[in-house]
Amino acid sequence: MYVPISINQNAYAMGDLLAIIQQWVPIDNNTLIGLTLISIISFIGSLIVIPLILIYISTDYFDTRVPRHWMKNHHLVLRIIGLMIKNIMGILFIVTGFIMIFLPGQGLLTILIGISLLNFPGKRVIEARIIREPRILRTINAIRYKFAKPPLILPPYP
Repeated sequence: MYVPISINQNAYAMGDLLAIIQQWVPIDNNTLIGLTLISIISFIGSLIVIPLILIYISTDYFDTRVPRHWMKNHHLVLRIIGLMIKNIMGILFIVTGFIMIFLPGQGLLTILIGISLLNFPGKRVIEARIIREPRILRTINAIRYKFAKPPLILPPYP
C-alpha cells in the first residue's frame, strides 16, 4: 500500500538520516565543501582524461585474439614498479567510477578504464563483455570518430 509522504515528513526523514550519518562520520561545513570540490574536480577530470585514453588506445585493444605485453622490453624491476603503479591507478579509476555512478561523471567508462588497468585472470573476457554493450561501444566509437580515429575492433563472440 502506497502512503504518500508530505514534504515535511520527507525533510524530517532526511534530517534523521543526516543525524545518523553524523554519529559515525563527523560532517561539518569544511567536509561538505571538500566533498563538493572533489566531486567537481573528478567530474572535470573525467571529461578530460577519459576521452584522451579512449582516443589513444589501439583499435585492437579489446580484441582477445591479440596478445598484450605491457613494458615487455624493460628491466624486470621497472616492469614490477610499473605494474604496481598501473594496478593502483586501476583501483582508483574503479572507485572513482563507482562514485560517479551516483555523482556527475562518466561512471561506466571510468570503471571500464579501471578494469583495463588492473591485472587479474579473466580480465580480457570481462573487458570484451563490457565493451560489447551497445551503448558503451557507441559512445566510445563516437568519441574516436570526433578525433578521426578508427572504431574499435571487437573480438568474436566466445
